[in-house]
Amino acid sequence: MKVVVIFPARNEAKTIAKCIEVAKQSKFKPEILVIDGYSMDKTKEEAASVGATVIEQSTGIFPAKGRAIKDGIKAAIKKQADIIVFLDADIVNLTPEWVDLLVEPVITPVAKKKCDMARGYYRRAEYDGAVTKLVAKPLAGVFFPEIALFNQPLSGEICATSELFQTIISSSDCPDGWGIDIWLLIETAIRDYKIKEVYMGSKIHTSRQDYFQDVIKLAKMAEEVSLTIFKEATKYKRIDNIYRCNL
Repeated sequence: MKVVVIFPARNEAKTIAKCIEVAKQSKFKPEILVIDGYSMDKTKEEAASVGATVIEQSTGIFPAKGRAIKDGIKAAIKKQADIIVFLDADIVNLTPEWVDLLVEPVITPVAKKKCDMARGYYRRAEYDGAVTKLVAKPLAGVFFPEIALFNQPLSGEICATSELFQTIISSSDCPDGWGIDIWLLIETAIRDYKIKEVYMGSKIHTSRQDYFQDVIKLAKMAEEVSLTIFKEATKYKRIDNIYRCNL
């Protein structure tokens, strides 16, 4: 069984090497891919210095996390990956167990309640996760009750088989930007795949301070996440759900 860990990254030179080195220590001995979103710092050099395969994102638009994820899946499949794991590249407190915790439910035999996709959730700081708390969870819950109880619908820590990922991203409406995380959750749930949230403890990432300082970044993310949810609600004829809400 081959496990490939993918880090979508842009300007993460301060953390990427450490994240790669930690992920490599997983008991599953993963191969590491970094999908670089045209970084202006030394992200690519830092990643390559610790043995990761660095692939440049296929389009220069930004933000383009969705594009990076699609590129990563295609690259992992070319490397004959059986299991694909996505991790954020700016995590300060990443441990090898994060990879193990995500992979184990996906490879567990069906008789032992195997899941098709594992997604991480974690303890957040009081003012962290603004887009999740104020946009993604309440809005997605209105249109898609089947995912309303997920703690972290925008989690960047995701694991599934390469076959599942390839099937999901083959859809022509797979987003290129920040909407990718909620889109993957909705599409996986709507197709009746079994999804399990895995508790990862606390999560500390360097971008938190950046987003506090730059509300424009948060606003752009919120806009793309909202638009993705509305598009999915329209696609699956869930718009009328809004009239059933008790406000």
